[in-house]
Parts: sequence; structure tokens; C-alpha cells
Amino acid sequence: MTQTKLVALITGASTGIGRATAIALAAAGFDVVINYSRNKEAAREAAARAEEKGAKTLLFQCDVSDDGCVRNMLKTVEAEFGRLDALVNNAGITTNVKPRDFEAMTAEEWDRVFAVNVRGVFQVTRAAAPLLKVAHGSVVNTASIVGLRPGPQPLPYAASKAAVVSLTKLLALNLGPEIRVNAVAPGWIEGEWMERMLTDKYEDLIARRAKSTPLRRVATADDVAEVIVNLLISNHFINGEVIVIDGGFAATT
Repeated sequence: MTQTKLVALITGASTGIGRATAIALAAAGFDVVINYSRNKEAAREAAARAEEKGAKTLLFQCDVSDDGCVRNMLKTVEAEFGRLDALVNNAGITTNVKPRDFEAMTAEEWDRVFAVNVRGVFQVTRAAAPLLKVAHGSVVNTASIVGLRPGPQPLPYAASKAAVVSLTKLLALNLGPEIRVNAVAPGWIEGEWMERMLTDKYEDLIARRAKSTPLRRVATADDVAEVIVNLLISNHFINGEVIVIDGGFAATT
């Protein structure tokens, strides 16, 4: 049965940007589908927060690099809600191999990052496209500032985010006029992701980055979620764009 309330699917929604976006979309009046790969407990907590904002939620465990699982997820969305108005391709992984340690990077690890971060974006968008076309919906992909300029991130992660930038523009070209496709490119974000990347240097490096940023802080997951929601529900003539969210750091350094 088709419902009248708007529906959004957020991949990688158990933590971080995905979690913040699911909650923000719920507050904006959407029912939300919370996709996650491993952390079921965190996904349940995200769903509970979204439900507090008035959303009906659907949890779906799926590795976005698995096309069969992705297609089953979208069939479930259609069966449960009968529609899809917004898609946030946020699921992503990285590696711990240091950027200059070329020999430590295996082909398997490189391919795994690209399978989730790039092919996953394509596969989820492809499976969602029929429902999104009916709704004249919108897609936002999570890229990264390191997809636009060099940074201290592992090579496959940075390269995969550059690919997401290119894929965003290609999808915007090929899915129009029914579907808009944009991307966000966050800079440094406080929280779990950067803590894992920076380890014991997290506090010092975050403070230094904040000092070098015109707005004197780094981004939060809520900052990114705010932009994603705006791209989904307004900005109706914005298409194929990549919005940098870093407080002006990249623009001024």
C-alpha cells in the first residue's frame, strides 16, 4: 500500500553522518529506512532516535557491495512503504594502511574499499531509481574533501571519494530530469571516524585544524546532516553539485 508520507533511505545509518541524517530527516517529516552492515545495536539506537522524532522506521542489514542484497532491500522498501523520495548514499569504509606505505596496500584491500564506497553507491542508486523516478526524488552521496584535494587519508579511500564526486555528476546527467543527484564533501569531522583515523593524535590535530579554520571549529555530523536534508527537500534547481562542508578551510588555505 502506497503511503503519503515521504520516505528516505540512508545507507550506513547506524553511526556518524548516517545516523545524524536519519534523525534529521525524521525531524523533517520523513519515515526512514536505516541501512547498516554490522552494528545492529547502534542501528537500533538510531532508529529509536528517529522514532522519537515521529518517524516510522525500517532497519535493513545489507552490505551495499552485495547487489543481490541491495535489490532485496529496495524490494522490501517498496513492499513496506510503496514509495521512496530520498536516498542518502552514506555507507563507506576505509583502511588503516598509511598513504606512503605503498607495499602494504593489497589489491584485495583496495578493491574492498572501492566495492563499498563506489560500486555500492551505483548499486543502491540503480536499485532505487525506479521508485525515485516516480517520486521525482533526490539523491545525496557522501564524498569527502579528500576526493577534491590531497589529504592525509589512505590512498584507496581518497581515490574512492574522488570517484564518488565523478559518479555524482554522471548520475545527475543520466537520471535527470526526474531525479536530482548531489554530493556533500565534509572536511574534518569531530567524532568516532576521525578518532579511529588519528588515534592518539586526535585531540591535538582536531584543535590545530579548528584553529586554521575561519569558523574556528571542525564540522560535526549534524552540520553535514543539515546540508544533506536541505539538498533533499529544497534547492530544487541544484543538481550535480558537490558541497564542501569544512567551515571555509579548503577555500582559504
